[in-house]
Amino acid sequence: MSTRRDVIRAGLGATALAALHRTRAAESHPKSMLILGGTGFIGPHLTTAALAAGWKVTHFNRGKRDADGVAGVETLHGDRRGQLDALRDRRWDVVIDNTGYIPKYVQQSAQLLAPNTGYCLFVSSISAYAGFAQPNDESSPTGKLADADEEKITNETYGPMKALCEQYTAQAWQGRAGIVRPGYIVGPLDPTDRFTYWPVRAARGGEMLAPGTPKDPVQFIDVRDLVAFMLTLVARRVTGTYNVVTRPREYSIGDLVGASLSATPGAGTTVTWVPESFLFAQWKPEEVDVPPWSPMSGDSAGASLTSTDRARAAGLATRPLAETVRDTLAWYRTLPDERQAKLKAGIDPAIEAATLAAWHKV
Repeated sequence: MSTRRDVIRAGLGATALAALHRTRAAESHPKSMLILGGTGFIGPHLTTAALAAGWKVTHFNRGKRDADGVAGVETLHGDRRGQLDALRDRRWDVVIDNTGYIPKYVQQSAQLLAPNTGYCLFVSSISAYAGFAQPNDESSPTGKLADADEEKITNETYGPMKALCEQYTAQAWQGRAGIVRPGYIVGPLDPTDRFTYWPVRAARGGEMLAPGTPKDPVQFIDVRDLVAFMLTLVARRVTGTYNVVTRPREYSIGDLVGASLSATPGAGTTVTWVPESFLFAQWKPEEVDVPPWSPMSGDSAGASLTSTDRARAAGLATRPLAETVRDTLAWYRTLPDERQAKLKAGIDPAIEAATLAAWHKV
């Protein structure tokens, strides 16, 4: 099984290690970076890239993953929920907050860290926007949280909580903070299986249900491209807010299905496209949302048309879809058999079969 430490070690290959050694030899005092988290999904990829770029990295987390820490990285243990003593009276050039979800705890850590750090990059989400019936850009209104002390993360509170976290971060660093709003973050180590479902399902064979039409747009971001853009912003201490996803209409659900089929051409999988109107008639409303696809009507009509012009101008680059699909499937196949057998997202096989049977009767 590929662990998070394996990703960091694999990322620091001979070329990266040589660059790291050259950089550290040239700098008697490497730039210092505090990552709040560091061992989840974004964290290992970010750590790999930051070390290769010559950063001196510190992780702050609860120690529940990689309890022994990561080689070459200082690890401080604590908890966002008020256990911040390990961060007191410490200084870093940069803070990257990729574990901020609950506003009042983000505010606490921000107020503690801002006086002793030069810059903060906060990882938010495009879910921060107030609605998705129309396409959003960075000037679109964000959601409002009814209770600023809310701690329960639900589908309804997640976006507004992220929006308030953004505000607390900006207030604490006062012109020294940047904010990235990713969409679906995908690629190796993705714990959600939302994107992973497609290449895994295509590899299974048989008749595969695909929602909507092949032209329906989808947006996502490979975690490695997200990390590269984050480090670009950090290196230049760029402020402001940036949507971080693929371009609107750069890819469709048909492209994702096609790339997934191409990744395992021997599977013999066939695809049947089922219109969203039929899915709405067959499924519960909350089931008619199969990430990264979402219905092209109603409240989600603009969800996959988010503007990325600002991020592109600031240096965002994204790799080909086929590469992300291939690497995601290769990583998934390194997981234990019992984990591979239990996808956490996608269309349940029984529901898929029943829906296809019903569609063929129409």
